[in-house]
Amino acid sequence: MTGVPLSRQIAQRLDGAHLPEGARHTAWRLSLDIVGLAIAARETAYVQAVLGSCVSEGPATVFGHERRLNLYDAALVNGTAAHGEDFDDTFEGGPVHAGAVVVPAILALADQRALDTETIVRGIAVGAELMCRLSLVAPQAIHKAGFHPTAVIGALAAAAAASAALKLDEERFVNALGTAGSLASGIIEYLADGSWTKRLHAGAAAGAGLRAALLAENGFVGPSTVLEGSHGFFKAFAPSKVPDFASVLDGLGERWIMEEVAFKPYACGTMTQPFVDCALELARQGIEAENIEQLLCFVGEGTIHRLWEPLKLKQTPPNGYAAKFSTPFCVAVGFLDGAAGLKQFTDARVAETAVRALAAKVLYEIDPNDAYPRNFTGRIRARLKDGRVIEVRKPHMRGGKNEPLSDEELLSKFNANVAFGNVHAHIRQHALDRIDALSLSRSTC
Repeated sequence: MTGVPLSRQIAQRLDGAHLPEGARHTAWRLSLDIVGLAIAARETAYVQAVLGSCVSEGPATVFGHERRLNLYDAALVNGTAAHGEDFDDTFEGGPVHAGAVVVPAILALADQRALDTETIVRGIAVGAELMCRLSLVAPQAIHKAGFHPTAVIGALAAAAAASAALKLDEERFVNALGTAGSLASGIIEYLADGSWTKRLHAGAAAGAGLRAALLAENGFVGPSTVLEGSHGFFKAFAPSKVPDFASVLDGLGERWIMEEVAFKPYACGTMTQPFVDCALELARQGIEAENIEQLLCFVGEGTIHRLWEPLKLKQTPPNGYAAKFSTPFCVAVGFLDGAAGLKQFTDARVAETAVRALAAKVLYEIDPNDAYPRNFTGRIRARLKDGRVIEVRKPHMRGGKNEPLSDEELLSKFNANVAFGNVHAHIRQHALDRIDALSLSRSTC
């Protein structure tokens, strides 16, 4: 790396960078998924709590609601709602959830500043690209330090997205990133009891990034060495690993890795997704739950502290939200219901005897050859009471770069989420019209 601060190199390479069709299309897909998810969660207690905390009206849309707010509060509500059910996109290798941070930030800014569709798409693409790349700098180290990568990296990504949309010059772009580093926050203690703070992280990051960009637009100065400095972002949030900044700069502005974001088919933690597919495959083979003695999952070591331990707690999660980060529950409910959607992760379903009985039979073993976090795989060995042993494998995450969901599947997911949110038809149509408008810019420039 040269002596030029990393944030300055980022600003230089992204300024005016050609946005390929794939990146434009991904920006549209992200918007479709995120808006649908925000509508799905609109009546939940946590969204109502966040909405109730907002005190200032404004021009920005709150998806699924008639009320409009200032851009900071709209980004907070929409980001929290979109990430709240853990059904939003992810980036394999991070993992981070770019859409729930960047899309709410840019759509709120678009309402505030009347941005054109080309500017909106560019802002989403730039923010998502930087978020994905920063997640590769020190894999697993941010989680290891007790922080949520989506929360802390998200503030920087939203700042970059807003800087691109506002067309800030290089100096202001650098200052926006520098300031966002001081606004980044989000710990992962929610894992202890299934409390709500993870849900807040995407919305808070969106608002922090917007704030940093608008501060920079008005002349506020932040450290240019925010990323690599001796007191910088990765020193604070990922101290256990030497950062590899080549992943940020290699092909930046030319090769858009945000095109590889994964869209979840199931409403639960990213690394559980292939295991749900394995459970569904076992169920399709006609196995009866009563005949199962043990379901042994072979896992990457880096997933254990979030999805497997303490094992007894993961086998008996205290509520529906905690169940999303419990592989034993996800495997059990996937097997029994043939699904792992929004309806599976309720407090009532978590408490049901049949699910708990099967989850208690789900154990894990570390696979030293597991490629996590570079690839998310699934492998379950079922030992049955009749003596049979059946093993199923999934070589990658369905919905990811190796097996992406089609546009039709994403639209079906959007429609299902809107139906779940029980929203009036005119609100659904307004949301869909706004998303469709973004697709009109995909062939321009």
